[in-house]
Amino acid sequence: MKVMEVIYEFVPYGEPFDPRPGTIVLDVGMRTVPGVIDHHHPEAEPECTASLIAKHPELVLDHLSQYLAAGSEKSLPPLRIVTHRLPDFDSLASIFLTLKLLETGKIDPSLERIARYTRLVDSASLPKDIELSATPYAILRALFSGARQEEAEINQRRLAEGLKFMRFLYAKANEGYQIEQNRRLFSGIDRYERAIRKVENDYLQYLDDLARADKILLDLPLSGMTGRRPVDGLAVRNPRSFLLKEWSRRDLAQSSLGKGFSLLVTSFGGQRYILGVDPAIGVNLRGLGGLLNQKEEEKRAAAGNSLTHRWYEGNCPFFDYRIIDSPQDGTALLEEDVIACLRVFGRSLP
Repeated sequence: MKVMEVIYEFVPYGEPFDPRPGTIVLDVGMRTVPGVIDHHHPEAEPECTASLIAKHPELVLDHLSQYLAAGSEKSLPPLRIVTHRLPDFDSLASIFLTLKLLETGKIDPSLERIARYTRLVDSASLPKDIELSATPYAILRALFSGARQEEAEINQRRLAEGLKFMRFLYAKANEGYQIEQNRRLFSGIDRYERAIRKVENDYLQYLDDLARADKILLDLPLSGMTGRRPVDGLAVRNPRSFLLKEWSRRDLAQSSLGKGFSLLVTSFGGQRYILGVDPAIGVNLRGLGGLLNQKEEEKRAAAGNSLTHRWYEGNCPFFDYRIIDSPQDGTALLEEDVIACLRVFGRSLP
């Protein structure tokens, strides 16, 4: 087997890329072509990056055919893999699938299972009746939580931890184990058992976030059809729970409609706001990004600044306008501005 050296590069979210020789760009790049595999753009298929690789392995193999041919029997020139900063489940699964694909030349059933599971994770569609602490997604989030290093160190730590975790899941899938939800899969492994306990304790952090949160009842537009649907929302400042989204969507008891908090607004230090809706509820936020960008432009102009980066509107088939994120360089909007735009868009209910 040929020895392959890999150089990793971490770039800002939404960074555009063209294909480069000897380089694979994953979960970033704003294109889906050989050498650049991303789903965050309007022309993409409704897949995450890992499931795109599983569905179209030629996007990797065709682009790197000359790279592979250039290697001798013992070595290959360095391969560069580019992904976004703070790599998440999809970017790490995509890297793992790419490396296995280069090693074996095919997508086998175990890789397909990892890709299918990643698609559920990245679309925030994990079933609400499964035990969170028994899921790979929650365990990996627990392994990542609480990091205090500089971002460059966090990126490298996530990469090493994530690839190790993917190798573990792949080996267990090859052995015939269920990987989607299986507490026994992780039993006897100290680091994973600690992560499970961390997930269980995170529910208490959610309850603390809930006590500090503002509850909102909104009428949001239905996806793919006319009409609107009332939705419980939750606005949380600087959340302590790393699984806030999952706990809140399962919280039937505290939500006024008894269906969980299907809309979540999280703010981080007043510099970043993320808004998202549960895909299971059948609504979207299409048009809200335009209101936020208009307000952003007004406030920046008043301060003598131009709008360089815009709010991300989730305008790709995979997200279908269900997620909104603030500009890469931060936002001039205050929390009350964001909530005011949301209330206008969502026809706030009493």
